[in-house]
Amino acid sequence: MPIKSTTILAVRYNGTAAVAGDGQVTLDTSVVKHHAKKVRRIYNDRIIVGFAGATADALNLSERLEGKLERYNGNLIRAAVELARDWRTDKYLRRLEAMMIAVDAEQMLLISGNGDVIEPDEGIIAIGSGGVAAHSAAAALLNYGNLENSSARDIVEKAMKIAGDVCIYTNHAVTVEEL
Repeated sequence: MPIKSTTILAVRYNGTAAVAGDGQVTLDTSVVKHHAKKVRRIYNDRIIVGFAGATADALNLSERLEGKLERYNGNLIRAAVELARDWRTDKYLRRLEAMMIAVDAEQMLLISGNGDVIEPDEGIIAIGSGGVAAHSAAAALLNYGNLENSSARDIVEKAMKIAGDVCIYTNHAVTVEEL
């Protein structure tokens, strides 16, 4: 049965960055977990990753990214490019079904098994079943909301609430990490 779940959203705003992930895991037509943690810190807490897809695959990729970060002294772009290259060309890794967002103090990247390493233009990136809803909500908040005294964390929390209200694969048990 295909696993459908996950909304991961990253926002950079006013010098801060936050990554949020919902906690719902769905198998076929049933919710099998409500409080999964899909966002975590790696590389001495300097980088936040959020993942969508098969959990074991995502954790494997997260560990591989951390290994690349160790090898390239924390250079996120270089580590992400090398991971994407390996992911695309390695016979074992090619079968992994996941996507990842990685954020450090300067960069925000989407990394995929197609070899993609994408840095968004506007400081918002989202993946997973509810990614479009979360991205749209964050963009609306950034462009039209009253954000006086708001942080990136405030924006991702509000956007994830909206995504959870409209996406059946997204719940309101949200984990947020911020830099």
